[in-house]
Amino acid sequence: MLGNFTYCNPTKLYFGKNALEGLNEQLPKYGKNVLLVYGGGSIKKNGIYDAVMKVLKENGKTVYEDAGVMPNPTTEKMKEGIERARAAKADLILAVGGGSVIDYAKGVSVSVHCKEDFWEKYYLRMEDPDCEIVPVGAVLTMVGTGSEMNGGSVITNHAQKLKIGKVFGEEVFPKFAILDPEYTFTLPKYQMVAGFFDILCHIHEQYFSGTDDNTSDYVMEGLMRSLIHSADIAVKDPKNYEARSNIMWTATWALNTFVAMGKTTDWEVHMIGQAVGAYTDATHGMTLAAVTPAYMRHILPYGVKKIARYAVNVWGVDPSGKSEEETAKEGLAALEKWMRAIGLVMDLKTLGVTEDMIPGIADSTYIMQGGYKILTKEEVIEILKESM
Repeated sequence: MLGNFTYCNPTKLYFGKNALEGLNEQLPKYGKNVLLVYGGGSIKKNGIYDAVMKVLKENGKTVYEDAGVMPNPTTEKMKEGIERARAAKADLILAVGGGSVIDYAKGVSVSVHCKEDFWEKYYLRMEDPDCEIVPVGAVLTMVGTGSEMNGGSVITNHAQKLKIGKVFGEEVFPKFAILDPEYTFTLPKYQMVAGFFDILCHIHEQYFSGTDDNTSDYVMEGLMRSLIHSADIAVKDPKNYEARSNIMWTATWALNTFVAMGKTTDWEVHMIGQAVGAYTDATHGMTLAAVTPAYMRHILPYGVKKIARYAVNVWGVDPSGKSEEETAKEGLAALEKWMRAIGLVMDLKTLGVTEDMIPGIADSTYIMQGGYKILTKEEVIEILKESM
């Protein structure tokens, strides 16, 4: 049966072509000073920067910029952003980019008025903000993380070799998000497919938990089938609007907290992948892809019934005359075949992991409680070695 839950998602979305017009509805709600946060400058090449600036200026905003947010935002960059936001007396932080930029913006938003060390308070002690929070808005340019409609903020501390995700409450969710699928068209294929797998892995992490008949599981099976279908199209034709719009919408639903309702959820693949990222700065979706097959094989004996269901309902495996284990294994083989076909990295060596890093990565991996098997450190090491 479904577990008890309370559900609320306060983010307002503007989706589709010309979604940027939604900024005109939102900007008058906030004060004059806007901190514009973005990454390495691609938005200046593809015209998104100019389009956003035009709307900001038309709404009489004073714009301060915080550029250079990296794919795995660091504590050093966070400190810089906090100081920029304070100097700007920011009334709104507008994040223009993918999940890393939005994650970073949320981290800054709760730290501007915080009197303690943000890393200690939020990411190590996992405390909630008790200070004023600067509101965040988002203009999405890369799909994958779902950060546009949730409270997640993943930050990397290189000195401590830790990459930690803090899930903040609804008060930190973006107040609004602009989702125009055409803004994702110019993304390089490597980043595009990494985002696709991040979406799938988000659904996996929620789906592969629990043994009850749960409405969320039926929804997730449909989301996964849609993603796989549209990803196959997008890899061949990156500017196919229907495919890219379906993927963008699936990414949002995959991690806007809706399908987690009533589920214990797993998240161990993310914990391992984030630990890998702390050591290598590898692209997040690729770290997940590299460890997923080994992890799934490892938990198969404990979650065989659900993995067999996944094989049938997501990958179309015919279970006739097969044991649950055989059906489950065929489903995992179909998953791996698809992963290779769309161009994902399937091993950790390619991402820069060396054998001597493995003990440290295992030490940096948080052990979660909600999946079909609670791992030991030794099992994490086995999975890492198998993923090499």
